[in-house]
Amino acid sequence: MLRHEIRPGRAVAGLVMLALAGGYAADAAGAWRVPWTFFLPLLFGGLWLAATVTWVSYRMRRRRDARRTGAPDSSRGRSAPAR
Repeated sequence: MLRHEIRPGRAVAGLVMLALAGGYAADAAGAWRVPWTFFLPLLFGGLWLAATVTWVSYRMRRRRDARRTGAPDSSRGRSAPAR
């Protein structure tokens, strides 16, 4: 049984940060020479990817929870007609 929900966006962000740290360490050790501006697009691209994964997983959880409770899915911005 799970004790907490899985957060794939945080996992992606962590992997991106580990890759950036590895690249920075390789550059600092002299094993790899790249300008510091090389890391900026990787940082922002990784953060964008993590945000996208977080958004997709949130939408999937929301839809799954709506099916379990029988509540209508309001993911399309529509509300039920007033009676």
